[in-house]
This record gives sequence, C-alpha cells and structure tokens, in this order.
Amino acid sequence: MLQHLRPALVLLALLTLLTGAVYPLVVTGIAQALFASQAQGSLIRHDGKPVGSSLIGQPFSDPKRFWGRPSGTSPHPYNAAASSGTNQGPTNPALVEAVTGRIKALRDADPGNNLPVPVDLVTASGSGLDPHISPAAAEYQVGRVARARGIDAATVRELVARHTEGRQLGFLGEPRVNVPELNLDLGRMH
Repeated sequence: MLQHLRPALVLLALLTLLTGAVYPLVVTGIAQALFASQAQGSLIRHDGKPVGSSLIGQPFSDPKRFWGRPSGTSPHPYNAAASSGTNQGPTNPALVEAVTGRIKALRDADPGNNLPVPVDLVTASGSGLDPHISPAAAEYQVGRVARARGIDAATVRELVARHTEGRQLGFLGEPRVNVPELNLDLGRMH
C-alpha cells in the first residue's frame, strides 16, 4: 500500500507547489512588469495618496461634482465586495419608483435643465460599480456643475472632452466618461 500512496503524495506536493506557488508568482511578476497600474488596482492618486480606482465608481451628490451611474450594490453604494445588479426588470414597481426618484433628484438639482435625462443617470449597471457615464450624461450635468462652481460651461465641457474615452480598439463599446477621474481634475481647477 505504501508503494501506491507515496507517488500520489509526491505528485500532490509537486502540483500544490507548482499551481499554488510557482504559477501565481510567475503570473503576478508578468502582470507587474507589463501592466503595473492595472495589477495594482488602477488606483487614482491625489497628492500621492490613493483616492479611488478608475475601475470602480464612487457616490457623488455634491452639485459641484459630476454624478455617476447609480450603484446597485448593498449595503452601501459602490461596494466592490458585493458587485451585482439590482435584478429588477422593466415592469418591476421598485425599479419604476427608483428611476422616478432619481429623475426627480436630477431635476431638483438643476431645475432649469430641460434636456431629457440620460438613462445611465437613473439606472444601475450590471455590476453596480461602473465608474463611467455616457458623454450625453456628462453634458446633461455641465450647466449645474459650472454654475455651482462659478466657472464657464465651456471650460467644464473642455474638461469633459479630455476625459471622454473612445471605443476600445476603435469598435468595441461606446464612448464614455470616467466620473472619478473627471471629478478629481475638476477639483484641481477650483
């Protein structure tokens, strides 16, 4: 029996070492060498300190800042440990109520804005963590942000344009604006 058990234990130890230590170290080393920023969480830094990640949204409600997509995570918004959508369908009364409340909050924050409210400002993404909004959602907020900061709307629009990312590889996805990065640069202006 020992002659059958010994090779199995040696193979178990070897594979554990190979797949549990060597492989992760090699992959981590390659990631650190080729994609250092992404391997460390795509952190956004302000004065050398991490203030967020360019991959995870943050809750903004100050009129002086751009607001991102609503988060569907719980118990608090943009909880990366609980990434999920709300799983509410279009006929769910809870979704209709939430969207109606979000539209009201946007209208109350900028009563003179008669533009249609972009859907991504009132519905959560599938992950509940999305840091991006559409250029239309950013444009919807330009007037409010400019007035609240006391700066020209054209200046705010230029900043939005600098933070508008195109389609990946030129054809995947849609143009988008990273809200945490935009708000960080907006804070540096004023």
